[in-house]
Amino acid sequence: MLIDTHSHMYDVAFDDDRDEAIARAQAAGVGKMLLPAVDRESYDAMFALSRRYPAYCRPMMGLHPTSVNGNPDYRADLDRVAEYLQAPPAGIRFCGVGEIGLDFYWSRDFREQQMQALRFQIELALAYDLPVAIHTRDAWDEMCGLLEDFGGRGLRGVMHSFCGTAEHYRRIRAVGTFCFGIGGPVTYKKSSLPDTLREIPLSDLVLETDSPSLPPVPYRGKRNESAYVGLVACRLAEIYGTTPEEVAAVTTRNARALFGERIS
Repeated sequence: MLIDTHSHMYDVAFDDDRDEAIARAQAAGVGKMLLPAVDRESYDAMFALSRRYPAYCRPMMGLHPTSVNGNPDYRADLDRVAEYLQAPPAGIRFCGVGEIGLDFYWSRDFREQQMQALRFQIELALAYDLPVAIHTRDAWDEMCGLLEDFGGRGLRGVMHSFCGTAEHYRRIRAVGTFCFGIGGPVTYKKSSLPDTLREIPLSDLVLETDSPSLPPVPYRGKRNESAYVGLVACRLAEIYGTTPEEVAAVTTRNARALFGERIS
């Protein structure tokens, strides 16, 4: 069985064929789909999908770093995240705090606000004993430094779409129990990720798609969906010199160990 640990299947990109896309994922061997949140504009859609497939789609709660940028109400949005975690909506049980993180690709003007938001949400994860799903883009050094401030406190989670260096891996792994999410980019011809992965054991990885973004080859340039996570497993099997079945078994075990009974 495969677990897609990061899918936005509730996104508007699936409004015309969401049920069909989920059926394709199930047919492809995807046994669970974890749904990181983005912002208040999409929470309701995520809740609706989670209620429609309660045994299959497991939601998280959080505020995406780019949703902090230029948002005068981001503190109120963070309070909403806290309120949802304290009192989840009917029929909802969160499996993690995410998608949270740092993203300086578009602008560094909101660096301090993003860091405040990330610290606030990590504290929530620790308070509720939940893993985090952390987004990092053009901010790996800052991310490592911030996470190191939480060392020794039991922080655990997934570094979503990991594309840092082996040194970033080592620094983050020393903070707590982290897995590193691998998706479509590992299949790209010019990706340096395969070289980095040679210094990272398979036992520290989980699979993801980030649907509808970051599709693997041969779907690059098209909409991504959870059914394609098996292509990521196949590429990892090539890198690690093993079988796709072994990659599926190890990464599924890793995901279950990290998220526990909240995805059982």
